[in-house]
Amino acid sequence: MRVVIAEDSVLLREGIIRLLTDAGLDVVGAVDEPEALLRSVDELLPDICIVDIRMPPTHTDEGIRAALVIRAQHPDVAVLVLSQYVEERYATDLIASDTRGVGYLLKDRVADVREFVDAVRRVGEGGTALDPEVVSQLLVRSRRTDPLGGLTPREGDVIRLMAEGRSNQGIAAELVVSEGAVEKHVSSIFLKLALPPADQDHRRVLAVLRYLEGS
Repeated sequence: MRVVIAEDSVLLREGIIRLLTDAGLDVVGAVDEPEALLRSVDELLPDICIVDIRMPPTHTDEGIRAALVIRAQHPDVAVLVLSQYVEERYATDLIASDTRGVGYLLKDRVADVREFVDAVRRVGEGGTALDPEVVSQLLVRSRRTDPLGGLTPREGDVIRLMAEGRSNQGIAAELVVSEGAVEKHVSSIFLKLALPPADQDHRRVLAVLRYLEGS
């Protein structure tokens, strides 16, 4: 797995390089500012980028803005962002359009080497890795009123595949059913999880977050 790292703290950047290299991953680039990150992705097309949310020059949102550009221009490149604190708006922006190949972890998680490396691999392979603190805060304003246990076994299969980042078409192919059947299951999931009509992608993200919280 080929990795590009964007982190302006020299110690953290070198530490991540070392632990990922020791785990057998190929760190093909390591930069300290967002423009260099975008150039590296354009040139190297890594499997995954690990990006600090706050980067030079202002140390506010340069990193997350670069991550969103990568998500838009290189949808096959996974993105795992690191943050010192939970920043709800940035997390929502990152996962709003697609939950495939995306992760948001607090920097403290890097200290647990095995967990961190597992998260990098999972995201790089198209999965999702959301810090428990991130999930908790994202759900503060949208708590489930019905447990996941209220879902049928088939609906459970559908939401599991949604959490893996599958589209309705991909879910239909995996379960060998029609897309129409998947759409009905998704609508039923939204209803049972008390997610009112709203932007389709937004409801899908909230449903996945609730699934991850209850898993």
